[in-house]
Amino acid sequence: MKASISALFLTILLTTSGHGAGLKLKPGKYMIDSAHTRVSFLIDHFVVSQVQGRFNDVKGSYVLSEKMSDCKIDVTIPISSLDTAVLKRDEHLKSADFFDVSKYPNMTFKSKKCTGSLDDFKVTGDLTIKDVTKEVTLNGKYTGSVKDSWNNIRSAVRASGKINRKDFNIKYNDMVEIGPAVGDEVMINILSEGIYQDPKAPKKDE
Repeated sequence: MKASISALFLTILLTTSGHGAGLKLKPGKYMIDSAHTRVSFLIDHFVVSQVQGRFNDVKGSYVLSEKMSDCKIDVTIPISSLDTAVLKRDEHLKSADFFDVSKYPNMTFKSKKCTGSLDDFKVTGDLTIKDVTKEVTLNGKYTGSVKDSWNNIRSAVRASGKINRKDFNIKYNDMVEIGPAVGDEVMINILSEGIYQDPKAPKKDE
């Protein structure tokens, strides 16, 4: 019995890295899996309540490494994928009152600096929404790696932060009796899976 417990404990040690669960981190570039990545947001509505939404399409990549200065993020989000579960509200948010999607179809985030550790990092980069680019910082965590059903190595990360929508020229300002119909501060939450890109693997066009 003791031998079985010891063997189980050893297996756990061998398959769990010091950061996150599952396989030991494989440093390198990971392409974002859009089907398993969500960027969601929360904003005040009529002062007393809140509205949640998300973007269903996220494109890009990130680089993970124990050396935080090597970590990078490069993401593009099509605004057309915005989803608050209410079609009329989505159409309004995509209009010139808010994102003006016909004129500015994408938002982007490109990191400039990563600090901390994989267990608790800060990533600072340029966020572009509409015609405005501003530096923002997100708090993040690498939560683990695993080999999927197709033998791909996947990693998972999560991050969160907040921005002021008016900083990005989203200035809709309808009022109700006790204050603004839509709050200024937007809380952001990101859950992402990425698939490891083997630099030695032949490219698709080769």
